[in-house]
Amino acid sequence: MRAELIGAMRKHLPPSGSRLRLLDMGGQTGPILMQQRADLDVTTTSGAAADWHFAPDSFDAIAACDVALDDDFLAASLRALRPGGRLIVTLTNAPLSGDWVTRLEVCGYTRILVEPALEDGRGLLLRGEKPHPEARTVDRIRWAAGQEAAGNFDTYTGRYVHLLVRQTPHKPAWALKPDDRIAWHAAALIDQGETVLLAFSSLPKAVALMQPAVMQGLIRDVNKVAKFSREAVRAWRLPVILNAPIEMLAGRDVTFFPVDFAAAETPDE
Repeated sequence: MRAELIGAMRKHLPPSGSRLRLLDMGGQTGPILMQQRADLDVTTTSGAAADWHFAPDSFDAIAACDVALDDDFLAASLRALRPGGRLIVTLTNAPLSGDWVTRLEVCGYTRILVEPALEDGRGLLLRGEKPHPEARTVDRIRWAAGQEAAGNFDTYTGRYVHLLVRQTPHKPAWALKPDDRIAWHAAALIDQGETVLLAFSSLPKAVALMQPAVMQGLIRDVNKVAKFSREAVRAWRLPVILNAPIEMLAGRDVTFFPVDFAAAETPDE
């Protein structure tokens, strides 16, 4: 059962850069989550939280199973998380109670979630975020995007990239019908007659360009940000620009390149 509880943490991992920095408290969660997410950069600790010497803002997520949620652990975790980073804890035998929410709130966490860990009601999952210094979502995205440096796709070592996608039909997943013929096309630039794919090393990087580009009319009809492995994108044999600045779109035509939606990775939350 413990493996099942840890596996349930996957969908609660936060959007991150090219590598998701995970602190594995106790050495139990990392090996299981790494089977599900190839972009994890795992640090393991088994010492008491009061003895941690991690620098502030060191991790995107901290994962633990069946640990004591005492003040030392919650305070040390909050300090070690980056803004928007998440503490994710599963407990094998614990009651579903609003007291958990109060406890996390008192310790400084926000966007708190407490729910059964598994669909059949077994276990308990608790999630809390370290607050962002910025109040507005657009400012949070800009801040997160700024943490991920620009790079060259040919030398990029991250496992995944994010693409700006136009899906037809334009429907949410729950509204799609069995006979709908889904097609995905990824945004690209026409540069001196050549199609150059726009790719981004993180979800915040993709959104940080997409929002102003749509508002300025530089890109139209994008309705999805999709995640692909680096190897899948390289197999298309297209030139790729990684983390293009919005200035690069000015004066260039934007086109859409057909991509296989079945090759996409499971999206981040």
